[in-house]
Amino acid sequence: MEKFNLNIKYNKKNLALEVKEYLHHSHQRCKIEVFQDEKLLVSFNPDDHETLSVCQNPAQLDNKLVHLIADKIEEKIDLLG
Repeated sequence: MEKFNLNIKYNKKNLALEVKEYLHHSHQRCKIEVFQDEKLLVSFNPDDHETLSVCQNPAQLDNKLVHLIADKIEEKIDLLG
């Protein structure tokens, strides 16, 4: 499992997030999970084109924030990969 921090500015707030990427992905768990203060906010799975799609959204984040988080994760993973 890889971990990295992600800071996002949204609605004039700074969100400090922790992202966990499970490299040995199984279908019983989402590949990427996003936490804030150890609480699961949203998780993603990559599609065939490596674009992230929502797997779970237990915090019921609005779509704009979900897309912003996914975009930032995709950028970060491209830089790491």
